[in-house]
Amino acid sequence: MSTLPLDSLPQGERPCPAVATAPWDLLDAIAAPLWITDRHHRWLFLNAACASLVGGDPEALVGKREIDVLPLGASQAVAAAGQRAMASGEAQTFAVEMTDATGAHRRLTATAWRFLDPTGEPRLMVSLQDVTPLHQVEQTLQRQSEREQLLGAIAQHLLQSLSSKDLLQTAVNEVRRFLRVDRVLFYSFDPNDRGTDHRGIVAESASSPGAAAPNQPDLSFGAADLLRYRQEEIDVVDDIATASLPAAYRAKLEQAQVKACLIMPIVQADLLYGLVCAFSESGPRPWATWEVETLREVATLVGGAIKQARLYSQVQQLNTDLEMQVAQRTEQLQTALEFEATLKRITDRVRDSLDVNQIMLTAVKELTEALDAKGSNTSLYDLEQGTSTIYYEYNSSSPSYQGRVAQMEAFPEVYHQLLNGQYFQFCSVEPNPVRGYVAMLACPIVDDRGVLGDLWLINGRDYGFDDIEIRLVQQVANQCAIAIRQARLYQAAQSQVAELERLNTLKDDFLSTVSHELRTPVTSMRVALQLLGVTLNQEFDLTADLQKPKPEQTRIGRYFSILQEECEREISLINDLLDLQRLDVGNHPIQPEPILLDTWLAGWIDSFVTRARSRDQTLDLVVAPALPVLHTDLASLERVLAELLNNACKYTPPGEHISLTVAAHPDAPDEQIAIALTNTGVTIPAEEMPRIFDKFYRVPSADPWKQGGTGLGLALVRKLVMHLGGEVAVSSDERQTCFTITLPTQLALSR
Repeated sequence: MSTLPLDSLPQGERPCPAVATAPWDLLDAIAAPLWITDRHHRWLFLNAACASLVGGDPEALVGKREIDVLPLGASQAVAAAGQRAMASGEAQTFAVEMTDATGAHRRLTATAWRFLDPTGEPRLMVSLQDVTPLHQVEQTLQRQSEREQLLGAIAQHLLQSLSSKDLLQTAVNEVRRFLRVDRVLFYSFDPNDRGTDHRGIVAESASSPGAAAPNQPDLSFGAADLLRYRQEEIDVVDDIATASLPAAYRAKLEQAQVKACLIMPIVQADLLYGLVCAFSESGPRPWATWEVETLREVATLVGGAIKQARLYSQVQQLNTDLEMQVAQRTEQLQTALEFEATLKRITDRVRDSLDVNQIMLTAVKELTEALDAKGSNTSLYDLEQGTSTIYYEYNSSSPSYQGRVAQMEAFPEVYHQLLNGQYFQFCSVEPNPVRGYVAMLACPIVDDRGVLGDLWLINGRDYGFDDIEIRLVQQVANQCAIAIRQARLYQAAQSQVAELERLNTLKDDFLSTVSHELRTPVTSMRVALQLLGVTLNQEFDLTADLQKPKPEQTRIGRYFSILQEECEREISLINDLLDLQRLDVGNHPIQPEPILLDTWLAGWIDSFVTRARSRDQTLDLVVAPALPVLHTDLASLERVLAELLNNACKYTPPGEHISLTVAAHPDAPDEQIAIALTNTGVTIPAEEMPRIFDKFYRVPSADPWKQGGTGLGLALVRKLVMHLGGEVAVSSDERQTCFTITLPTQLALSR
């Protein structure tokens, strides 16, 4: 602790002895930077965290004013907040940005409040909280949100239109708004043309209306440029004046008043479709990596859409050509081809649909138009109820029967044949009260599991359906059966998925609620148990009793040991569940720090060596020399290794060996650390390997010490390793199992 000497203060401002001996040294234990000043903004006290932040000897800083130590902007903000706090007596919270002693930029939340010392003199206390990581996360989320909005706007347009012109205009508008540049152009190329010709600018967006035409750059890309772009090379130029560019190319850009540019090729299957060109005309502009990568994603998305639109146009053209060829053939061949095309069209539409109603509607509509029938309808059967319900009907004149339910037993001569999978056609002997005299063709909708329904075609009384028409109806009915069965299976699967998701959510909510609700009473039980232990120790010398072998302990000692072990076990289970919940939602705390693994592990592993020795096991630590410093969250790393070593001690039989090996990763020795834990005498069955990292899963019959467990340890290991930016893998062969953890030496701050 550092305080201002009494004799350095003016006579009228010296505090009484009680102030001089105020217990401010207790504030030194606070991790957050904190200082105390008098009404003249001179520092009377600052804790160690504050001295570390501003850089300097605490003794030398006491007595200085804030303006002498803090940057100008920060000191002014502190002074203004201090004046408000002194005047109002209320705490003032404000934001401060400054550079710390290491040169790192910090964003801090400061709180200033007034208090009176024992002499009644007003003092001002200021504390700081570092919110730099939160600010960085907010910036990352903002960039991600803008990226998703950009890609979402383009994707939404893709769903609404196949027009490449409209798509490109939407793309350049959205890219210009995203990059906040003066102009974005799309240069279009013919992907089948390997020369230097291009179609020119087909879409443009400028920040000022009407500014596009006068300054359009004519870049006239050469063969060498096109070759580079076909190889997906991009041009990132922060400043045209200082960049290494061909003289002619630079002149054209300068003529167009371009100061910086970003040019991204759109390539699909080695074909160059065009270039997205972003220009800054107001001045040089640095292009961030995330901007370049986002524009690359846009190029991929637009390239696929352009390719799809051109393929769609080609398909349309091919269909037109095919129709012209079919028209020139004979009437018989033309009919056959038309029926084949009809069948293909219906098949494609019903197979692509997972909606039973759409399948039925497509079938009756297409068949009626293709066969030029007076009408048609389709029904689905309920074999349990013995009913047939008309789902869709397509006709131009007759009254509708849609929705009518027929009892099969009332028409045995009809449904007997249909239920046996047989088609038939007939004409009415007597006129129907509604339809009059008609000819009808009935065809069952059947697959290998049974009859699902039927298709009916209606025509004039003298009409006879020929073989090719009957075959068409049968084939359509078969395709409808496949599609209906597929749609029902899909609907059943979707229902099951929804139910599983609901159950999983309920399970997670239940576990979270139970864990939170149990934590308080179990913690209270632990405190009560500790107090009980103190009382029993005073009255019955419990400590000495617990040190005896279990057979020699009193009943009080044995009962107390059982209570203590079970209480700790329940607390461990609750903490595991809460940790898993925090990892699942992504709010698990993380504090990276440099770790010298060889030094830290040498002392940390001692307790596990003793535990292994007590179980007639051997535990060795092997650390490779010259390891890089690992920057990660020490608490999470310690938890991961403890879980793995606990499992190793639990499942390794007596007389076997456990080895913890640490080395630089062979593929990236400066960037990754590999930690391998191997134990002998145990094998995980191959069929159990995919499930060992699941919550609550334990390998059956694999606990020689019969200690039990919750099955949460390995689930926590995998979650924590992923949280640290690493990976965990497991391998097991004859009498040996190895868990390997790969961690980055530098933990990403945005994680």
